[in-house]
Amino acid sequence: MASEISSKAEISPKAKIGNNCKIFPFVYIEDDVEIGDNCIIFPFVSICDGSRIGKSNKIHQGSVIAALPQDFNFRGEKSYVQIGDNNVIRENVVINRGTHRDGVTKIGNNNFLLEGVHISHDTVVGDHCVFGYGVKVAGDCEIHNGVIFSSSAIQNANTRVGRLAMIQAGTSFSQDIPPFVIAGGKPLEYGGPNNTMMHEAGIDEKVQKHIANAYRLLFHGKTSVFDVVNQIKEQVPDGPEIQTIIQFLEKSRGIMCK
Repeated sequence: MASEISSKAEISPKAKIGNNCKIFPFVYIEDDVEIGDNCIIFPFVSICDGSRIGKSNKIHQGSVIAALPQDFNFRGEKSYVQIGDNNVIRENVVINRGTHRDGVTKIGNNNFLLEGVHISHDTVVGDHCVFGYGVKVAGDCEIHNGVIFSSSAIQNANTRVGRLAMIQAGTSFSQDIPPFVIAGGKPLEYGGPNNTMMHEAGIDEKVQKHIANAYRLLFHGKTSVFDVVNQIKEQVPDGPEIQTIIQFLEKSRGIMCK
């Protein structure tokens, strides 16, 4: 089915638009843009060079996709934003493209970005994440699958958030937040395992107890992260979720509250 494109939208003839898209008036789309099938682009959205947008996305008023990176190292190189399928991007969201040549900011599938979210250059977001009102994510960050940010949280540069973690409202952090935990407060505190999301993800209650034990060793012990990893390997029954925790800790350059 042909796309429905308003005559009042400003779209480069070089841009590639998929089938069955709806593009409202006053949308601005530059040359080097690819948009997949079944997308809806609401008024006053700007989609800039380097945008690669998948299928069935909804991008709401005032959002800017592939804005130039807010990075002093940027020298005008060709870089990208890659957005997967079935994402909802609400009003006034800004997503910056990568800083260096061929650098990429990535948004996976089935994410929900509420009003005023900012995802900075070279950040990688997984699938099924929720970003609350006004969440700000700095450059070169990683956000794994199923993460929930409550409103006004701030993730500082070069940090990671593990799978199914929840960041409470107003939290600002500069170290990694591991998988399956609740984190929040000023100063930042470990709020326990994220049992609600683990239950919804189908993680067995026995495994949830193993995860809680692993984090008891991490957050209530007085040893280094290196030693905690060894303790988890020795004391906690193994499984995919425990391996996820171990691998996250082994790659970390700094864990919250440690």
